[in-house]
Amino acid sequence: MNIALIEYGAGNLPSVERALARLGVASQRASTPEGLESCDALILPGVGHFGALMRSLAERKLIDPIRNAVSRGVPLMGICLGLQAMFATSDEAPGDVGLNLFPQNVSALPPTDRLPHMGWNQLRRVRPSRLLEGVPQDAYFYFAHSYAALDAGEAAVALCDHSASFVAVLEKGNVFATQFHPEKSGPVGAAVLSNFVKQASKSQDGKQ
Repeated sequence: MNIALIEYGAGNLPSVERALARLGVASQRASTPEGLESCDALILPGVGHFGALMRSLAERKLIDPIRNAVSRGVPLMGICLGLQAMFATSDEAPGDVGLNLFPQNVSALPPTDRLPHMGWNQLRRVRPSRLLEGVPQDAYFYFAHSYAALDAGEAAVALCDHSASFVAVLEKGNVFATQFHPEKSGPVGAAVLSNFVKQASKSQDGKQ
C-alpha cells in the first residue's frame, strides 16, 4: 500500500514519518498532482497558519487533486491544521478558502482559558469511531492549537473541551482527521495512526 504525506513546504512531516515507521509502515512524500494520483492513502499533517497552508497547496496545484482523490474514495487523514484545512473557511485567514470537504467554519478558541491549547487533554466520544477503536476511553492526547472546528455535524465522533467544546476527531466516509497530534501522543496516538492504516488497507483490498 502506498501512503503519501502531502508536502506543502512546512508542517510536521518528519515526526509523522517516524511514527509510521515505528509501526512498520512505509510512506513517501507527495508534492505534485501526479504524486497524489498514484497514492492509495493520503495524510495531510499540519502546523502553522491556515492561510499559508492553503496558499501553499494552491501554488503547488494540489487542492483539486486532494478533492479528486477524496471523490475517488482514497482515504485521507488530516492532523491538527490538516483537520482545519478540510473546512470551508477559518477565522485565522478570512480571505482564504479551505478544502471545503466540510461546509462549516474554523473558529478562534475564546480566551477563557490559556491559549494556545497546548498539552495533554482527554476526548469525549459522541459516536462510534474507527480511528479510536481499541483506544481507552480515558486516554490523553497531545494538542497544540488556538483555532478549532466547533461543529462538524455528524462527522464529529469525538470532542474535547478547552475554552470551548471543539471537534477533536472527525470521520466521514473515507475522510478522517484529528485536532490532536497522534505522532506526539505516545502509544494511544500510535494506535490512532495504526487504525487509519487499517482503514486504508481495507479500502485498498476492496478495490482489488
